[in-house]
Amino acid sequence: MWDWLSDKYDLLATWIFETAIQPVLYQFGLMDWAEDAFTWLDFFLFGLVQVAVVYAVCRPLEAWRPVERGQDRRAIRTDVAYTLLTRLGVLPLLGFILFFAADTWLSGALADSGWIPPTLEEFFPILRDIPWLAMLVYIVVLDFFEYWRHRFQHTFRWWWALHSIHHAQKHMTFWTDDRNHVLDDVLQAAWLGAIAVLIGVPPGQFPVILTVLRVAETLSHANTRIHFGWLGERLVVSPRFHRLHHGVLGAGATGKNYAVLLPVWDWIFGTANFERNRFPETGDPEAPQAYVSGGWLRQQWEGFRQVARALVGRGETGALPPGPHQGALPPGPPAGP
Repeated sequence: MWDWLSDKYDLLATWIFETAIQPVLYQFGLMDWAEDAFTWLDFFLFGLVQVAVVYAVCRPLEAWRPVERGQDRRAIRTDVAYTLLTRLGVLPLLGFILFFAADTWLSGALADSGWIPPTLEEFFPILRDIPWLAMLVYIVVLDFFEYWRHRFQHTFRWWWALHSIHHAQKHMTFWTDDRNHVLDDVLQAAWLGAIAVLIGVPPGQFPVILTVLRVAETLSHANTRIHFGWLGERLVVSPRFHRLHHGVLGAGATGKNYAVLLPVWDWIFGTANFERNRFPETGDPEAPQAYVSGGWLRQQWEGFRQVARALVGRGETGALPPGPHQGALPPGPPAGP
C-alpha cells in the first residue's frame, strides 16, 4: 500500500515539474537549477498534503466540540501564516537538507576514522526484516528526544525567549502548532536531523516519521474539548493533555505535559498531568505584547531582539525563573460533559 502511494506521489510530482516548472526554467536559461527546483516541488507537495490532512481531521473536531467560541480571528490568521510558511516554505526543505548534509558529513568523517557507530538494526536485527516495526521504533526514539528538546525550550532563558512566541497565543487552534520563531524551527530541524543520522534512520523513512510527529503535534493543539479516556490519555497525547501544558505554564518555566506523541515520557520523568476535565485558558501573561498581538514579521523581529537580550542577561520574557503562581492552573472555560 505504501509503495503504491509513493509511486503515485512520485508520478504526480514528476508531471507537475515537467508540465509547469521545467518549461519556465528552460525559457529563462535556469536549467542548472532543475534538480533544486524539483526538490523544492517535492517538499512543497509533501507540505501541501500535510496541511490538507490536518485540516480535514482537526477543523471538524474544532467545529464539533470547541473549547473556546468566538476566538480572535486576526490572531488565528497569524498562525495560519506561520503554518503556510512552515509547511510550504523553506523550513521543511531546510530540515531535510540538514538531515542529508549531516548524514553525508558524518558518513565521511566516520569513514576517515574507521569507526562505524552501531545502529538500532545492529542492536535489534529483527528490525532489518520488518521495516514498519523499525519505523515505529525510530518514532519512539525520536519522540523521546523531542520530549527533552521541549523541556530544554523551557529551561534555558535564551531558548524560552524564542519558544514564548508559541505560548503567547491566547486563542489556541490546530494552526498554533507551527507558531514558532524561525530560529527555533532551525534548531528543531538540526536536532531531529542529527539524532536521526546517529540512530541510523533511513533517509526514505525520515519524511514519514516527521509527518507522524507533526500530525500528532497539530492535533494536540486543536481547539477541541477532547480527551482519549483513562487509558488513551496515557498512550497518545490528546488535545486536552497538551492544552494543560499551555495553560499550566502561565509565567512559569517548569510545567507539565511536554510530550509530543507519547505521554509515557511525562509519566516517567514526573511531568505528567492526566486531569481529564480541565481545559484552561492559554497564553503567556509575561510575553512581550508583540508576541501576543503582532503579525508574523513583528513577532520574528521581536524574537531576535528577545533572544539577544536573554543572552546578555536582559531578557523581557519573564518566564525564567518561575513565576509566583508556578504550578497553578489558570481559570478556563467550564469542563462540560
